[in-house]
Amino acid sequence: MTAIIPERRDNLVIENIRPLVNAGKYALKREPGDMVVVQADIFRHSHEKYDAAILYRHSGKKKWEQAPMVFVDNDEWEGSFQVKSIGYYEYKVIAWTLKPEDKTPTESPVFEVRVDPLYSRFGSWYEMFPRSQGTDPKKSGTWDDCIRRLPDILNMGFDTIYLVPIHPIGKTNRKGANNSLKAKPGEPGCPYAVGSSKGGHMAVDPDLGTMKDFERFSKACRSSGVRLALDLALNCSPDHPYVKSNEEWYCHEADGSIKFAENPPKKYEDIYPFDYYNDNYKALWQEIRDVILFWVEKGFEIFRIDNPHTKPYPFWEWLIRDVKEKHPEVIFLAEAFTRPKMMHHLGKIGFDQSYTYFTWRTEKWEIEEYLKELTQSPAKEYMRGLFFPTTPDIFPKHLHHAPASAFKQRVLLAATLSSVYGIYNGYELCENEPFPNKEELNFSEKYQYMTHDWNAPGNIKDFIRRINDLRKREPALQEYDNLRFHTCENPQIIVYSKRLAAENSTVLAVVNLDANNKQSGMLKINMADLGLTDSDFYFVKDSLTSESYVWKGSENFVILDPAKSPGHLFTVLKA
Repeated sequence: MTAIIPERRDNLVIENIRPLVNAGKYALKREPGDMVVVQADIFRHSHEKYDAAILYRHSGKKKWEQAPMVFVDNDEWEGSFQVKSIGYYEYKVIAWTLKPEDKTPTESPVFEVRVDPLYSRFGSWYEMFPRSQGTDPKKSGTWDDCIRRLPDILNMGFDTIYLVPIHPIGKTNRKGANNSLKAKPGEPGCPYAVGSSKGGHMAVDPDLGTMKDFERFSKACRSSGVRLALDLALNCSPDHPYVKSNEEWYCHEADGSIKFAENPPKKYEDIYPFDYYNDNYKALWQEIRDVILFWVEKGFEIFRIDNPHTKPYPFWEWLIRDVKEKHPEVIFLAEAFTRPKMMHHLGKIGFDQSYTYFTWRTEKWEIEEYLKELTQSPAKEYMRGLFFPTTPDIFPKHLHHAPASAFKQRVLLAATLSSVYGIYNGYELCENEPFPNKEELNFSEKYQYMTHDWNAPGNIKDFIRRINDLRKREPALQEYDNLRFHTCENPQIIVYSKRLAAENSTVLAVVNLDANNKQSGMLKINMADLGLTDSDFYFVKDSLTSESYVWKGSENFVILDPAKSPGHLFTVLKA
């Protein structure tokens, strides 16, 4: 076959554009005000001069804006543009020959940047079990009890209240205390078994109050400047209204009965999972979308998705895109404690945030290795790790019967290694009794009524408040990918910093990973990461103890006593 001679065209080549996620298949993620820095290899045959630029526009606008690119070295070009509004942006790289004038520039494919709200990158979450906010251990707390808790949560410095499922709870196969297979009379069941004769995913548990009562709570949160996050459990009790109206939405056994849920090795005899590719799957997808839109109207801006890795990826791509095109202020958190590549893929296909393995990382080397993966690798382009020291399901061994110093250490790490973190209610009380031989709290409030003495002796509320206050004051702690590690000869002392030069904000953390013993060592600071030189004097003020020091150069000695503080949280100023 004879090759056809092509039409005349310019011989400019644009390739190796970066950063991209899966060669541009998925969008980069940024927040308003960020600069999107684009690099590309651009070259041409012969010696004619050429130029290059980035064309970009917010989705929905017809007119492209142009940002120049400059030659760096070895055919590498670089340029940047600023994203100002939430939503989707399009961009492409163009290049053209100057003489003879190229009237039809060479263009790259069009790529996307998704600009998410600032709270997708920075937030301090308080996970609330609504029915545990009351004072009677034999019955559920109410929305009024939740309203009464708001001043305490605000005083600790949290800006987001994250609610476990708030819907009616089924009675069929209801779980009892400590996840026993059969509930005793009067036991409330697990809120993840959504749905009863009182309603499904668009209703509230009548034990908590009415929908109007919830709306008063939502209004009180908004008036206090608190955002609401909802734990969306996409499964149903056998008593859920959907089971009667849409039995085809569920997985079935060979005998035709509906299949109970499982997430090996766990089994859930009180819930049914959806079949996302049933014969009427489009109606199911749309119904789930409508559930989210319903709660958006009720005041939720954040949705934590339970076990998203057990649902089809195309479903999430469609759902998140559809919701964000209607409400770009909404963000999604993936609760997927599963294999690493699967967690990363959920970030790529649209989830704003992800749970992480931080909960189990305790050794210095593994903390550093994991945080470099999250914040200094290509993962930073699509995955924002939200750090929780514990969850309703996970109470790690290093906190079993642990002293308050251990709880302080873990919350300090969570709140300063990542820009978005949270605690589960009761953490501030250092509740430390594990279920025997399990990484779970004993007498879990997931399965029974519970009350807490929110001012119990030994609480660490003031310590948490100090950390959250500094997070609000120091812009460096509000950034995600500016984390840098430093050196200490002692493997029990971890040292890291965050800096935002444009805001003159630098924070240096020195943390004792031994919650029971004093540790000491010589620090070796990379001074450039602090915006300083080895000959500079600088002030460091500890926000945890209010102590101040004058240091010089990269080497300084520390002694850390966990009985006093888990470490130093320094603000840094040049002398």
